[in-house]
Amino acid sequence: MALVLVILGTALYYSLFFTLNAEVNQTVEQAVETVTASARPALMPQIGLVVGFLEFDVFASPPIYVQAVDREGTVRRTSSNLGGETLPHLPDAVAEALDGKTVWRDHHTPEAHLRILTTPLVLGGETIGVLQVGVSLNNVDRALRQLLTILGAGGVVAIVLSAALGFFLADRALSPIDRITQTALEITRTDDLSRRIQQIGPQDEVGRLATTFNEMLERIDRLFRTQKRFIGDVSHELRTPLTVIRGNLDVLRRVDVPVRQPATDVIQKDDQRQQVLQESLAAIEGEAERMARLINDLLLLAQADAGVQLHREPVEIDNLLIDVCRQGQAIAKGIDLQLTVEDRGVVSGDPDRLRQLLLNLVDNAIKYTPEGGQVTLGLARGDGWVRIDVADTGVGIPPAELPHIFDRFYRIDKARSRQGGGTGLGLSIARWIADAHGGHIDVESEVGEGTTFTVWLPEASSTGG
Repeated sequence: MALVLVILGTALYYSLFFTLNAEVNQTVEQAVETVTASARPALMPQIGLVVGFLEFDVFASPPIYVQAVDREGTVRRTSSNLGGETLPHLPDAVAEALDGKTVWRDHHTPEAHLRILTTPLVLGGETIGVLQVGVSLNNVDRALRQLLTILGAGGVVAIVLSAALGFFLADRALSPIDRITQTALEITRTDDLSRRIQQIGPQDEVGRLATTFNEMLERIDRLFRTQKRFIGDVSHELRTPLTVIRGNLDVLRRVDVPVRQPATDVIQKDDQRQQVLQESLAAIEGEAERMARLINDLLLLAQADAGVQLHREPVEIDNLLIDVCRQGQAIAKGIDLQLTVEDRGVVSGDPDRLRQLLLNLVDNAIKYTPEGGQVTLGLARGDGWVRIDVADTGVGIPPAELPHIFDRFYRIDKARSRQGGGTGLGLSIARWIADAHGGHIDVESEVGEGTTFTVWLPEASSTGG
């Protein structure tokens, strides 16, 4: 603000300075023309240079002073407004004027500031003297001093007022940002991601910043809660098979045949030992396979979070459904698994991942369908989409649990599953595969009536595949 005022004040001051000086110079030049036109210079041997000219008291304000000087430097005639006084002689200016030049000079005295124009007087083509025309610059100096005073005092007042107003406005404008900073510091120091910024005021730039910051905190808080739950679920899932494996290893260590036993007892003990050994090894093998599946699923989800690109090629969904149905029938003991293919469908995608998606849905349907129930696979095509339905007549999903079934490690009550449930990652993986192929999964369910999962995948022709 100070720099702007200095620049503007300097520009205004010098603009007025040059304007007033130009007007003064124009006035003096007009006076010279008038005097020259009216002057009657003549040389008289007895008197010397005689110049007659009009009086200038009525020509300008401030008054214009005129005097004629001969070649010897003697003042021969002055205007009456000089009151018997003479203008400063200025010998150097007179000398230059006698050489035919027009000379401007500013002359300062304790009483006045004069601007004097010295010009040659010509008679018959010969310079017989000089004419000096002067004007007072006191009024000009006074106006410039007043302007400088006004600019200085006004600039100081403007700077003080603008500083006070700027401080007030800046404090009000930056106080929400300060609250955001304090909230961020408190969250950092206390690790309390539940804190939010209290937004008071309009939804301007700062308001939108606070809203965005709150949304970011909400997302971070949700991600941290999900991470904690994820770590807890993984620990639980891995602890169970490890406990089983350790327990069976302890059983294997305790299995032994006592010495000095009758042959029949030794044979009997050996048979028991073989039975326990086989059961323990089978349990260890089963839990090891379960751990391997869990680790593979976790690795797949980690790759999904990292944004791994899938391999794409044309996939005939109808043939893929036939293979999935054949694999599902191998595990659907006591359940009627049927395939209804209404049309052919081709999508651009990863056949292994699409197979995994369908197997996860079929496996989930079989697990939650009691013996004697039915699981149906359907395929239809329309409006650029391939629709795959996996419907069952199982226990159904309560409405309160529907929004969470695709969350990682989320499982409905295991009591509803015939086989005790899985790891809780199958539906999460299925949704990721569908999303990665540009599709989505819908689910409809009624408790006691069954559940239908619908997979929507864009046709290859509609995606350029």
